[in-house]
Amino acid sequence: MSTVGAGIPEPPRDEPNSAWLSDDELEWVRGRIPLLYVEAVPVRVDGLGVVSQVGVLLRANAAGEITRTLVSGRVMYGETIRDALFRHLEKDLGPMAFPQLPTSPVPFHVAEYFPIPGLSAYVDDRQHAVSLAFVVPVTGTCEPRQDALELTWVTPGEASSASFHDELEGGRGTLLRAALASVGVLG
Repeated sequence: MSTVGAGIPEPPRDEPNSAWLSDDELEWVRGRIPLLYVEAVPVRVDGLGVVSQVGVLLRANAAGEITRTLVSGRVMYGETIRDALFRHLEKDLGPMAFPQLPTSPVPFHVAEYFPIPGLSAYVDDRQHAVSLAFVVPVTGTCEPRQDALELTWVTPGEASSASFHDELEGGRGTLLRAALASVGVLG
């Protein structure tokens, strides 16, 4: 494999989607530059557009612990924020979730994750990452896929509680509370 610039591995030319990095390439990049992510808080809204339910995923983390988390993932090179949001919502919630994405999404929050605890409310042991966070109404049937074990729908009041906050890893409880505040339903 050849290198480009300062030792950055060049993706194989015959790979149909060269925006993907191999595990080794991703580890190399994560150790050197912040990566851009999107995170989504799926919600159900009533007829007036008020959030009535909040969706949170149940997953096993890298340490094998079962934790709650949000829909999230990297933005690929050449991918729009809107396309990245849609791809991750479909990947985590299934193709029948029917997310209602605006034409030009605007995040409610920008979360900066660090591998060192204490630099921000958000921690990711693997990397320094910047995440654009969105509240996204979904209208269809959600069936978790990929590494998600289940999707739990809770009321905004339940999602606002300190005990629920503690079940989310990496500071995502803080992010969930910011999401609820951004749509006026923080309990």
